[in-house]
Amino acid sequence: MIKWVVIWGAVAFASAVAAGFLAVAKRRDHSFWAAWSFVVPPMLLILVFLPTYAGPKRKRPSLDEEDAANAN
Repeated sequence: MIKWVVIWGAVAFASAVAAGFLAVAKRRDHSFWAAWSFVVPPMLLILVFLPTYAGPKRKRPSLDEEDAANAN
């Protein structure tokens, strides 16, 4: 039983790392894809088949920018 838990953990970790790098290559949100690929490793397959994002590079606002936008 413990062997399967260790194998699942290793697969989940490897999937998260691979999804993070692949998401950057496809211009997608790396933290979203790494997190979901860790929880559900087959999500990596969905990312593989998604096309590369063709628009401008998305910029995630910093925490200070989010706070300033929410204060108004």
